[in-house]
Amino acid sequence: MTHAVVALGANLGDRAATLADAVTELAATDGVTVVAVSPVYDTVAVREDGPDASHPQYLNGVVVIDTTLAPAALLLVLHEIETRHGRERHERWGDRTLDLDLIVHGEHIEDSNLVVPHPRAHEREFVLRPWLDVEPDAVIPGRGRVADLLAGVES
Repeated sequence: MTHAVVALGANLGDRAATLADAVTELAATDGVTVVAVSPVYDTVAVREDGPDASHPQYLNGVVVIDTTLAPAALLLVLHEIETRHGRERHERWGDRTLDLDLIVHGEHIEDSNLVVPHPRAHEREFVLRPWLDVEPDAVIPGRGRVADLLAGVES
């Protein structure tokens, strides 16, 4: 089993129901065991040039899992769940019915389709805060303790 963290976000539609459904679907996936589900937080939309309050607010959280799935297979599952919930990939940094990001999966992976740890997770309060809620000793490989990273983002 490999320890992994998936970030959840939605800013369109029934955000809370969509996130709950996504967790249920992830938990029903062969090779995935849900270990913890964080509380969700209302957060401002983040666009390429930074926070943008002119867009709908997000609900964000994380799911901690143990999995036998390879990173690419898990990413495919995440994309399939997003698609079932109406996710369209027209605009990078755009509004979303559902966004599922693979934050960590074991140590370090980098190929043309996937970089893990997620390259911006260490600077995203909407990932770090809910993750810290469910794993107080969490570490982003190569970046450090989530608690320390969150303290740096908040200051």
